[in-house]
Amino acid sequence: MNDSFQRDLVAVQDELLRYAFKLTMDRDEAYDLLQETSLKALDNQDKYTPDTNFKGWMYTIMRNIFINNYRKTVRDQTFVDRTDNLYHLSLPQDAGFASTESAYDTKEIRRAVNTLPREYRVPFAMHVSGFKYREIAEKLSLPLGTVKSRIFFTRQRLQAQLKDFR
Repeated sequence: MNDSFQRDLVAVQDELLRYAFKLTMDRDEAYDLLQETSLKALDNQDKYTPDTNFKGWMYTIMRNIFINNYRKTVRDQTFVDRTDNLYHLSLPQDAGFASTESAYDTKEIRRAVNTLPREYRVPFAMHVSGFKYREIAEKLSLPLGTVKSRIFFTRQRLQAQLKDFR
């Protein structure tokens, strides 16, 4: 292993951990993401060009791993209802409405989302459905920053409204 690469990798660990926590909002997941990022960097050391922005390269690796893991999670939790209407439902496969409690939680979440103004509800619904920020911005003819802000605001508001349902 290149000594310079190893020093750079060790030096950026604290910053990467903070970034991982920002992405995941969970301490254990942040550590897992940091470890996966470090391993990916070590596996791809030959692809790094020396004397370029090492930290930026590491942040990009971490962000891409996080996005890919998120998409995999969403994909794993999405199933197709094979009834006549063929609706795609973004619910865990084991999330049947067998219990009154789970039906109530889902109704409460839908109610909270439906109370949002349309300009927040639509971008959020698109994001939850798997659209990327840029795709949402293009489809709604909005600046990218506006889309990100609205989705962030919606998450914050829903967390506050649904804090009793965690």
